[in-house]
Amino acid sequence: MARTIGSDGGKTEAAIRLAAAGLIARHGFEAVSMRQLASEVGVQVAALYRYFPTKQDLLFKLMSRHMEELLTSWNGAVSKGVDQPTERLSAFVEHHIRFHLGRRETTHVSNLELRSLSPEQLTPILALRARYETELRTILQEGADAGRFAIEDTALTTMAIIQMITGVIVWYRPQDRLSVDELIAHYSIMTLRLVGAAHDHTD
Repeated sequence: MARTIGSDGGKTEAAIRLAAAGLIARHGFEAVSMRQLASEVGVQVAALYRYFPTKQDLLFKLMSRHMEELLTSWNGAVSKGVDQPTERLSAFVEHHIRFHLGRRETTHVSNLELRSLSPEQLTPILALRARYETELRTILQEGADAGRFAIEDTALTTMAIIQMITGVIVWYRPQDRLSVDELIAHYSIMTLRLVGAAHDHTD
């Protein structure tokens, strides 16, 4: 049943984004119409265009907000006295998994719908993604420089790790045999092994 939204502009925009993420994640960007989205939110179609002039603008907003929140959240997490390479890498893995498990739908949209953006919209999204990948690449390079990690190709390893820890959202469910904490512990061990660092090494 459609949700009826009041006159609060901020709440209406948030409701549109939430509904859009869910619909696009389930059906794909091309299959979702603005009329379908308006029905889901509980507003007139014309109201959607006051917030998002085109469907692509809405998709761009979903993706850019997702990446900006990811970067802001990580910068806040990493500022809490995490200094050593192995600690920073484990912190990155934990943060990435927790963040994306809490945002399955926008993660799905952000990963699968890049092709639906215009070239002008794609460029800033790729720049945000590159900024985030640089955060991990820096951790790996600093660990390698300090002799803590054994890495042959930092850029390739960066992409391998991100793909591995993002893929959790595809299969993990809360009722699975592992809790989120146990899942993160296992993935942290696997990631440290991938970069040639013993998981039980203390800094």
